[in-house]
Amino acid sequence: MKAYLKLFDFTQKVNYKTEVLAGLTVAMTMIPESLSFAILAGLTPLTGLYAAFLMGLITAIFGGRPGMVSGGAGATVVVLIALMQSHGVEYVFAAVALAGVLQITVGLLRLGKFIRLVPQSVMYGFVNGLAIIIFMSQIEQFKAGDTGDTAWLGGSALWIMLGLVALTIFIVVFFSKITKAIPASLVAIIIVSLLVIGFGIDTKTVKDIASISGGFPPFHIPEVPLNLEMIKIIFPYSLVMAGVGLVESLLTLNVVDEITGTKGKSNKEAVAQGAANVVNGFFTGMGGCAMIAQSFVNLSAGSRARLSGIIAAVAILLIILFGAPIIESVPMAALVGVMIMVAIGTFEWISIRIINKMPRQDVIVGILVAVITVWLHNLALAVLIGVVLSALVFAWESAKRIRARKYVDEQGRKHYEIYGPLFFGSVATFLEKFDVVNDPQDVIIDFKDSRVADMSAIEALHKLTKRYAKVGKVLHLRHLSDDCKVLLKNADSVIEVNIMEDPRYEVANDK
Repeated sequence: MKAYLKLFDFTQKVNYKTEVLAGLTVAMTMIPESLSFAILAGLTPLTGLYAAFLMGLITAIFGGRPGMVSGGAGATVVVLIALMQSHGVEYVFAAVALAGVLQITVGLLRLGKFIRLVPQSVMYGFVNGLAIIIFMSQIEQFKAGDTGDTAWLGGSALWIMLGLVALTIFIVVFFSKITKAIPASLVAIIIVSLLVIGFGIDTKTVKDIASISGGFPPFHIPEVPLNLEMIKIIFPYSLVMAGVGLVESLLTLNVVDEITGTKGKSNKEAVAQGAANVVNGFFTGMGGCAMIAQSFVNLSAGSRARLSGIIAAVAILLIILFGAPIIESVPMAALVGVMIMVAIGTFEWISIRIINKMPRQDVIVGILVAVITVWLHNLALAVLIGVVLSALVFAWESAKRIRARKYVDEQGRKHYEIYGPLFFGSVATFLEKFDVVNDPQDVIIDFKDSRVADMSAIEALHKLTKRYAKVGKVLHLRHLSDDCKVLLKNADSVIEVNIMEDPRYEVANDK
């Protein structure tokens, strides 16, 4: 409700003309993409458009990131193709609703913060992979018919299509240098459309993909048996869809944060995404998540508020109800040209310029994430693999950095001052640093510049304590934090000093 009231707070600095024009541009680019993804999954075209309307409206009002656009994204739809083929559309609607419930749960449990664990190299790979996918998806529009047609355009039809795409790109580049008051993408779409209609140019239009005329999204309870067997069928699909949707949405949120220099709310966005998917399940939508291409279109058009997302969603609904004949006459070449420029703008060109300055392991991870994203079209898997590889590299590098400074004090006690984290990867190196046989009676391990991080470290200290005890020597542990003290309560060691101001290592919360 606060977001809703803030939207209409006239003390807020909102450029209404920019927001309206940006919203219209986004709507124009969302329609063909939503239609294509719906047809790809074996769903009706209106199922895709309803998802664009419902996802866009709900997340624009209640989401955690103004300026970000959500709709019927391909990343989530691909997950449901197998379910559609095996059990039909009613099970798809049920799975979408359950995925929404899972996403709401993630938001309420405040787990969205863990997206911060995604390294920058993975972000580069994710964004660059998406840019390549966006570009490659436009190549499909050079086929003669809809997305199921494998025949490519040829002869004059191909040259006309190429010429109109080139004209669109030229207008976008040229007009954006003249003024930012009107989105260059919208201007290009209008000019190219008027040329095609005015001169009667025979070229592929939105109508060649599918008819987009229909009514308001109808309320519909999925006709599936309400039993455990049904849950077993849809739960795996819902779980993957929820994960893919949240990963793509929260990564897009981070990218938008970087572009705008502001901070979004990940948990609020997770709840909004979940609510939108639940509504989709009961209003015959195919569900979705944040759409990075449309978000870039929105931002490049100057939008920074929620209004553009609402305008885009309402425009899609009005087109479904009343404006289908007009939109169906828009040439696909204009939309292809706009999306090619989006792909160029999406690609992180800075990652190419600094590739020789980045650590080798980061370069490898970034390239691998991009390749998996393009090859499998599975954004969640690509990001997961990237995060795991980055974590393993970090663990390996940290394991090599553990050091020990050794000296004997005036009382004859030997000190081991440990530098670097003690965890599963550094345990072996840590144990090699101690001379149990030749050390004096009292040995002190100082953890002032280290930290006991996990159970492998606890077990290593337990073993080391027993080794010293076996030869009649005493091991003292100094400068341990309270959590380490609790973990070590069952070890046969003596905790001599505990510094209360030792740092806490917790995952930062949204506050």
